Amino acid sequence: MCGIAGLIARHPGPQDQLLDQAQQMASAITYRGPDSGGAWADSTGQVALGHRRLAIVDLSPQGAQPMHSACGRYTLIYNGEIYNHAELRKELAPHDWRGHSDTETMLAGFSRWGVGSTLGRLVGMFAIAVWDHEHRQLILARDRMGEKPLYYGQLPCGDFVFGSELKALRAHPRWQAEIDRNALALYMRHNAVPAPHSIYRGIFKLMPGHWLTLKPGEVPQPQAYWSLEAVAKAGREQPSRLSDAEATDRLESLLKQVIGSQMVADVPLGAFLSGGIDSSTITALMQAQSTRPVRTFSIGFDADGYDEAVHAKAVAAHLGTDHTELYVSPADALAVIPRLPTLYDEPFADSSQIPTFLVSQMARRHVTVALSGDAGDELFAGYNRYLLADRVWHKLSRIPVPLRQAAAALALQISPAGWDRVRDVAAMAKPSLRNHAAFGDKIHKFAGSVLPSRSIDEMYRALVSHWQRPSELVLGSVEASSQLDSHSLLERDASPIEQMCLLDQLTYLPDDILAKVDRAAMACSLETRVPFLDHRVVEFAWQLPMSMKLRDGQGKWLLRQVLYRHVPRELIDRPKQGFSVPLDQWLRGPLRDWAEYLLAPERLRSQGLLNVVQVRAKWQEHVDGRRNWQHLLWDVLMLQAWIDAAELGSAA
Repeated sequence: MCGIAGLIARHPGPQDQLLDQAQQMASAITYRGPDSGGAWADSTGQVALGHRRLAIVDLSPQGAQPMHSACGRYTLIYNGEIYNHAELRKELAPHDWRGHSDTETMLAGFSRWGVGSTLGRLVGMFAIAVWDHEHRQLILARDRMGEKPLYYGQLPCGDFVFGSELKALRAHPRWQAEIDRNALALYMRHNAVPAPHSIYRGIFKLMPGHWLTLKPGEVPQPQAYWSLEAVAKAGREQPSRLSDAEATDRLESLLKQVIGSQMVADVPLGAFLSGGIDSSTITALMQAQSTRPVRTFSIGFDADGYDEAVHAKAVAAHLGTDHTELYVSPADALAVIPRLPTLYDEPFADSSQIPTFLVSQMARRHVTVALSGDAGDELFAGYNRYLLADRVWHKLSRIPVPLRQAAAALALQISPAGWDRVRDVAAMAKPSLRNHAAFGDKIHKFAGSVLPSRSIDEMYRALVSHWQRPSELVLGSVEASSQLDSHSLLERDASPIEQMCLLDQLTYLPDDILAKVDRAAMACSLETRVPFLDHRVVEFAWQLPMSMKLRDGQGKWLLRQVLYRHVPRELIDRPKQGFSVPLDQWLRGPLRDWAEYLLAPERLRSQGLLNVVQVRAKWQEHVDGRRNWQHLLWDVLMLQAWIDAAELGSAA
């Protein structure tokens, strides 16, 4: 795991000067690779590559980057891990290997098969930059599902720049920044800036599964080398005909193979464990292949409805892992918040970024690599919105929209705390209701997003949106287009749940979940690996009929069957909580003064970015307890904190 950066200068200059620029850009992300660094510039003084290294496999100098191919044609820097590089070496034999790094394996593949063909053979996560000396062109590539980030763009001075994070680009000596208000509106909808956009005009994220080729003076045109949409379509056209037992065996075998390959490292390795289906499955299959207790890490909160650490501890005890847990207080969160804007480099407002950073920080004290259970919900239909589409929407759609809108208005008249009291009274007759955490917030979300919707597409868009009309919030903006606006993802006869799963895999997963984990972990110099995102697992999941994902009112049915072979049901079966924090309480309590400062009317007016009336109305309703606007407010607060950290207030 590493950090990469580089540039193609519009006007060639002294080689030493270009080398210094690449080194400065890479040094801005030293925490991504604290073990060592390197840079290279070509003799024409036009192209330079910089690298920071976190050594995981082949800790010797033979694994250092930038690395040159044996044939002399390619120079490579990359961030990630190639899990099948040992198998690729067998295909590439005979070859005179200098070391045993996956970097050298890729270079040999480029020389033998070409870059495009090699990309299709790689199993892993990566962001790649390779200079082709023969054709004098730069090639950038990103892994299939978007685990590793890669930004690129052309500066006003004409230099083309790229890097793992925006701060590497900002380290360019002629960097100029301009906030893209249209992308900012998109951020306010989704709490993250979706690819291919970034918060800066003219700077882009390379899409997952894409690569681009750039010659000096040309405009890059990204193209796909692997398509999730094509995988989804193929899976639907040729679905699995395995029985329940056969499918369970196949999934377990596949996951064991993938996890086994991801447990290879020359440094200490562990796993994040929340006690939920996904992380428990990963941990169980790790422990089944380990000769000693796997190191596991979890985090909890001293707040009702937010503590999953107790469940993680029970699973760890059953599996026999070497478990470490940390309970987080509001003071711990306060200490992290000032770091968030610099961690994420552009506005990012998934509040679970706080526990994600804290658990990464704790894990790094013991291990250098941690496996994660991310992507189980998207691949195996685990989100509550899938259940809504499966069990509720077809009944709701029979009720006239005006009646549903009236019911929604009535439900919203009662505060979330009021609905929680209703739950507590009802729980006297039905005790299981007490297990439903954040009951009032869920009622409000249902009333505000589901009940008024005229179609299932409208319902989905409302459920995945924070600010429902962000162009009215962000002054002078027209919301940028995103993949949610596409109408050609699957055939028209695809089920709504399949559409939701695909859109979540294309957008929410890489833009939010994977970005959150990558930035939080790499800020601690911790490599994370996501077994569910091996493309073979993704392809298998799309071959499964929906009945193997959603069954008997539960999501992730098949994944549960695998886990039940290793962990008793009673340790697993409970209402879904998610990796959340008591943000609503903190904003009314220990974070209130901080929020008041960032949301001060005079501050908002002077920036000229946001509709002050809308922001202040949401803040007042939240403070008064009439509504829980924690997510919408966190979007604004993270923007404000980012502006402070980046000193961009005057540039807006």
